[in-house]
Amino acid sequence: MASLIARPSSRLPSAFLSQCSRTTIASPFLRRSFATPTAEKEQPRLRLGSLAPNFKAKTTQGDIDFHEWIGDKWAILFSHPADFTPVCTTELGAFAKLKGEFDKRGVKLIGLSANDLTSHSKWISDINDISNTTLSFPIIADPTRHIAWTYDMVDAQDTTNVDQKGIAFTIRSVFVIDPAKKIRLTMMYPASAGRNTAEVLRVVDALQTGDGKGVTTPIDWVPGQDVIVPPTVGTEDARKKFGDVREVRP
Repeated sequence: MASLIARPSSRLPSAFLSQCSRTTIASPFLRRSFATPTAEKEQPRLRLGSLAPNFKAKTTQGDIDFHEWIGDKWAILFSHPADFTPVCTTELGAFAKLKGEFDKRGVKLIGLSANDLTSHSKWISDINDISNTTLSFPIIADPTRHIAWTYDMVDAQDTTNVDQKGIAFTIRSVFVIDPAKKIRLTMMYPASAGRNTAEVLRVVDALQTGDGKGVTTPIDWVPGQDVIVPPTVGTEDARKKFGDVREVRP
């Protein structure tokens, strides 16, 4: 029985064997190539604390060098699957309405969508009309998904989840970047689920409070609520530093 099974494969024409090998071994890589813009170099590892990759891009407010654009501010880079989609439109309208709050915190907003500038300009008019707002932050044009690929803002579901060019759709990513250009927080949502702008603002408050005061923040924390003093700081030292300290566990 064993010889009967082995012999047919050994007698297959060499061309057929070669084709079988390509199908068996290469299919995962073919799937990967469909999900990326081009055969680019390996994606950078974007971990919390990593330097945010720099890039040059065209935006609705002119050409930018990303790091130069950030300057000495905090920044929030957030991506969208496509212009004129209903969820994206509501999100950008909500961010536009909260821009004043982000400005108070020294945070610059910049969106990204996988369309060109002509489409973006028309879309902004649509956003302003639907959301009754005035969108005043830039939107990056990334039709080739080059920036989306660099920041891993792409969907890896399967080869059918691509556009007509075979490029993977952009998901709803959020990157909070500090003045040192370090990635401090990330959020990733599927295209089907809209984000919570209040949560984005809340985590900025938490990060800035932690940096400024040397504390950590508990679940659902918002400004004005109690914070947590790190265990490395003794009770007496904490009282000297913060004044009103409540000891939960001695």
